[in-house]
Amino acid sequence: MKNFVVIGLGRFGSAVAKTLCELGHEVLAIDKDEEMVEAISSDVTHAVVADVIDEYSLKALGVRNFNVAIVAMGADMQSSILATLVLKDMGMPCIVAKAQNDLHAKVLERVGANKVIFPERDMGVRVANNLAITNILDYIELSPKYSIVEISPPQSWIGKSLVQLNVRAKNNINIIAIKRGSNINISPNADDVFSEGDIAVVIGANSDISALHKHK
Repeated sequence: MKNFVVIGLGRFGSAVAKTLCELGHEVLAIDKDEEMVEAISSDVTHAVVADVIDEYSLKALGVRNFNVAIVAMGADMQSSILATLVLKDMGMPCIVAKAQNDLHAKVLERVGANKVIFPERDMGVRVANNLAITNILDYIELSPKYSIVEISPPQSWIGKSLVQLNVRAKNNINIIAIKRGSNINISPNADDVFSEGDIAVVIGANSDISALHKHK
């Protein structure tokens, strides 16, 4: 079990805090808005009202003893930058910060964020890919050029084994798992055959994955 401190309890911060707690982790949720803190108090380990850019307040809460800090108030750029700086000065081992744009992200990285995320942009990319490519079921961006996706296999794959399909050579992608109902084969071998209703988990360049929907 890890322990997390989530600073900023808007929609994103609240969702992160609740989910981490549901997954069995200890979560300290902090916001300067008393109503937001009260709304989440029953869903996390601890929820407190505090000035998130006040180092003395954060020290008093024992924030430095947590494994990971999530700075979630991306809309208030000044507060998110100052909170990240304060956490870094306190020796927080891992800081994840939400950014509004590229400039905001660069500043967050400069002042100590270990990882910067763009929740709205990432979700937009995910939705766009799911809509644009008809057989994509789910999508995880690894980088601007590479992704892992769950797809409904093209009809031409049904009844054929991985060795027959040879997608690594023909499509320049790799099949890393096959899902069949509630079962998932995370290390498919060359003789595994695709059946109707299977889901393929593939990794590769976005351009190569996009080309798969042309193979009916």
